Amino acid sequence: MMKKIYALLLFLSFHSYICFAQQTGDEEENKVEMVKMAYMTKELNLTPQEAQNFWPVYNNYQNELKQARSKYPNDEVAFEKKAVEIKERYQGNFKKVLGNQRANKVYTSDKQFNNTLRNELNNRRKNTQNFQQQRLNQTQKDNGNNIPNKNIKRGNGNKKPHTPF
Repeated sequence: MMKKIYALLLFLSFHSYICFAQQTGDEEENKVEMVKMAYMTKELNLTPQEAQNFWPVYNNYQNELKQARSKYPNDEVAFEKKAVEIKERYQGNFKKVLGNQRANKVYTSDKQFNNTLRNELNNRRKNTQNFQQQRLNQTQKDNGNNIPNKNIKRGNGNKKPHTPF
């Protein structure tokens, strides 16, 4: 029962993040980090003591991955090699905090979260593009109806125009 409540709270917090309008870069990044912390805490089933020991190690791991990405921005193979080295080095640290099974789950949970986030961002882009296209189509349609067509014959000129009321 407690796990269901926790999962529901996690879902609601993640859902509320998704529903917010686009934020500035720092605000958006902070929200993503908060959602990621909740997600990883749930996925790894961290106790408060484990969380206290886990997050500094995980943050260092993430920082090293970011540095590797910035060092090899256009060389995916070199970045992946460096990422594997970093993962191997941190695996022992994660095992000390979480044990063998959950140490491996750090990497799969991280990947799942990133894939979910990427899919969400892609869906938002598609929805924004669809919305913009609909507005453009509606504007063009509206503009087309407001332009009088001079080629339409309007009567013989002797009669008064018919009023609809």
